[in-house]
Amino acid sequence: MANYSIEDEDDFDFEYEGYLEEYASIQSIVREALPFELIAVVGGIISGILLSGMTEEIEMIPGLLVLVPGIMGLRGNISSSLGSRLTSAIHMGLIDGVDWKNKELQNNIVGSMVLTVIISFLLGVLSHSVSVVLGLQSAGLLKLTFISVTAGFISGILLAILSAYLAVGTFRLGLDPDNIVTPAIATVGDILSMMTIFFVARLVLYI
Repeated sequence: MANYSIEDEDDFDFEYEGYLEEYASIQSIVREALPFELIAVVGGIISGILLSGMTEEIEMIPGLLVLVPGIMGLRGNISSSLGSRLTSAIHMGLIDGVDWKNKELQNNIVGSMVLTVIISFLLGVLSHSVSVVLGLQSAGLLKLTFISVTAGFISGILLAILSAYLAVGTFRLGLDPDNIVTPAIATVGDILSMMTIFFVARLVLYI
């Protein structure tokens, strides 16, 4: 059995304090997070531009406008939470690379996708139900649910892969992924959600 001396413990404390000084300093947080927060603002504007270009789809698929904010909120919440869990696992040493056989990585991604499918289905049902209750037109339960689940699943898979690579990559570059992954994923998630909604809505119109 290895023997640990007080000197070893002091060395560990010194290294841990150095780690905290590097990753938890105000300068580090602002320097690493600010660019991605600014990008997130631009990403929100881009998402709005994409939505403004979906006029035809919104007119031809009643209830789609009710569905869009829900899908975007869902995507941001689940993917950002996934990114946070991955960065925590990396800091704890449970994930040290993008190894798809890693149980921790598998559990996080599969869990987020299960949540995505369940909530996307409920969003489709709620969008139809709310439209009917408020006396608005609805494209129907089947169409809205199909758009919600398909768009949510496609964007969810892509963002899960991106989250894994981004979290591992930023950590290996000596950056704190906690400062970068969440705003980056939220930004890409908004844009990707709008693109997948547009794609699936177009698909529905041609079916």
